[in-house]
Amino acid sequence: MNDSLEQRVFRKMNAVVEPAVRSGIASPSRMPGALIVLESIGFKTGRKRRTPLLSFKFGRFRVISTVRGNRSFWVKNLLNQPKVEYFLGGKLRSAHALVLMDGKPVSRTGKLSGLLSPLVACLSAWARNGVAIVVLAPPARLGQGAT
Repeated sequence: MNDSLEQRVFRKMNAVVEPAVRSGIASPSRMPGALIVLESIGFKTGRKRRTPLLSFKFGRFRVISTVRGNRSFWVKNLLNQPKVEYFLGGKLRSAHALVLMDGKPVSRTGKLSGLLSPLVACLSAWARNGVAIVVLAPPARLGQGAT
């Protein structure tokens, strides 16, 4: 397999950052912006993948984004399997990933509970021109009737 330079750079950087974030370094859970390590299932391999990402807190939700949209493997992983876990503040947390991307539906449709519905509506306007925005929602926060 011939990796691109971009993939090699991200893999080397992630190899240093990921263990530090998983242990809680640079990942304060009470700060509005914090690094997380997202654990997703590879869309090709079916194996667990870990990716350090910058997240922003919005109530009980975490928002992550990339301008690499459809080129980001972690986004493809979430589109395929939205049930994820992530490390924040040294703790592993469960979430459901709602992927917003131009030309792609939200990975989970239906009724969304509380603040999640207006948050998704607002962020959807920004998910254009290759930008992918993901909302990590605690599983209990998804509205009844969501599919």
